[in-house]
Amino acid sequence: MYNKLPHFAEGKVVKGFGRGSKELGIPTANFPQDVVDKLPEEIGEGVYFGWARVNSKPVYKMVMSIGWNPYYKNKKKSMETHIINEFEEDFYGSELKVVMLGYIRPMRDFKSLDELIKAIQADIKEAEEKLELPEYKEFRDNNFFRETSPQDS
Repeated sequence: MYNKLPHFAEGKVVKGFGRGSKELGIPTANFPQDVVDKLPEEIGEGVYFGWARVNSKPVYKMVMSIGWNPYYKNKKKSMETHIINEFEEDFYGSELKVVMLGYIRPMRDFKSLDELIKAIQADIKEAEEKLELPEYKEFRDNNFFRETSPQDS
């Protein structure tokens, strides 16, 4: 199922459901539906880890949720990226580039918001640890992140 990794994706950051920052304290950058629709079938629902870059900012560790988020009963499949860094501003409309490198866990429902937040925090911790491994760390410097987009110049 995960033989399509690494998977490289890019697109403009669009407004999501507005829950990441407000309800969870874990902001996410969302890809537009056309990027979600281009995901290979072999990349199933779940939580993934990898690297992300917004415009010309540095490359940071990330976790990404792909699916319908059962806790919220979404009607549309989404790709929600949590970049593991504190940002001062929103970056809607910015170019987001990600490389998904590994799988953490399947999508599942949660009994409470607290349970969901704890699971996401565990996902973040696991991503931080795995991305220190040499086979994943080397992707931080991948040419994919060095190619400039028109708005970067």
